[in-house]
Amino acid sequence: MDIVFRPIGAVRNPLPDQRVKKREGGEATVEIFQEFGEGLEGLEGFSHAFVLTFFHRLRPEQVGPLRVKPRRMLDRGLRPDELPTRGVFALDSPTRPNPIGLSLVRLEGVEGRMLRVSGLDVFDGTPVLDVKPYQSRYRAEGYTLPEWYRRLHDAGHA
Repeated sequence: MDIVFRPIGAVRNPLPDQRVKKREGGEATVEIFQEFGEGLEGLEGFSHAFVLTFFHRLRPEQVGPLRVKPRRMLDRGLRPDELPTRGVFALDSPTRPNPIGLSLVRLEGVEGRMLRVSGLDVFDGTPVLDVKPYQSRYRAEGYTLPEWYRRLHDAGHA
């Protein structure tokens, strides 16, 4: 089965790549292409939205592996040898069988076909596949995290 997506827009991120890699979320713009512009009607007033993106800049070896190390924890002061190997579905890693990103962003404003957002940590030019407003029913109450994740997270704060 072939599944084909058409980008509905692109991210315009003024941050240099190194800052994006460190997940430094500044303001960015999601430009919705002209043919999809009317789909934004009614989005004004939502404080947050999900932005689904296609990780177009992954290296070939980053698409497909099912087990990787949570390398983002290196930014928290952990060493590579301290990181466990885990399945990609248990991690927020760009390495995936289908390189699709999901970001919850603050919607700072809607100006025509431009969405001003904060908290979007993707590169300039990243294709946007969809935008969905955040709704209160998405809130998870009483969620849990696995012990291995809590240990890594806490170690990174030490």
